[in-house]
Amino acid sequence: MLDRAVMTTWEVPADTPLLAARGLGFRMRDQRLIEDIDLELRPGSRTVVMGANGAGKSLLLRLLHGLITPSEGRVEWRGRPLGRASRSEQAMVFQRPVMMRRSVGANLRFALAARGIRGAERARRETEAVHAARLDHLVKRPARVLSGGEQQRLAVARALACAPDLLFLDEPTASLDPASTHMIEEILRKAQRSGVTTLLVTHDIGQARRMGDDLIFLDRGRVAEAGPLSTILASPRSEAARAWLGGRLFLERANDETPADIQQKGSK
Repeated sequence: MLDRAVMTTWEVPADTPLLAARGLGFRMRDQRLIEDIDLELRPGSRTVVMGANGAGKSLLLRLLHGLITPSEGRVEWRGRPLGRASRSEQAMVFQRPVMMRRSVGANLRFALAARGIRGAERARRETEAVHAARLDHLVKRPARVLSGGEQQRLAVARALACAPDLLFLDEPTASLDPASTHMIEEILRKAQRSGVTTLLVTHDIGQARRMGDDLIFLDRGRVAEAGPLSTILASPRSEAARAWLGGRLFLERANDETPADIQQKGSK
């Protein structure tokens, strides 16, 4: 896994969160879309964000990454206000990968050059990223003609090639088949084991269990509850989480049924 050089130029107390939101809010016209969110991400943590459609999950990630300016509150990076320099220590993967009209290799080289990584180091990272994404045989192919799964593997590998300390993941496997999902999760687990902090939005409870330790459940732009993922899944406290997770767990159990199970139920 790629080395991640910490670019911090000030002394950070040991107990300082990697990233924190303090009273974070966002409104559009008269509508509050994100309201009074406080959260902290510790270095190396694996956090999942879940909630119904329209709960504000993707918007929250964009606010935390600095892509959108909050209406209220602030985002802190290592105890300081989030700025352009600190965003260079982060990366984000979107549900729909953004590909340049260039080859697989050129997409990687451009991202690395934008971070100031050049020469032999850039070549080394490009090679490692292509190999991690299992795209060695496609390195000269235009990225936009790749399959959806191949593009998303490239997007994940491109983000990790920049050696971020924090990786935002906005439903990166939502439209992918199981094989592609497995490969991407494999890449992400390796990054997590190396110490990369992850904040993952997903609707998939199975994926949440595989990829996360902590859960933030959003309801209409607010944190309905937050804590250890296994605890909340087993016994959600908020009505919103109980209703949403109950439906998801029902579907998960139904999807685990074999054709023989379904036929047996129908014969009763």
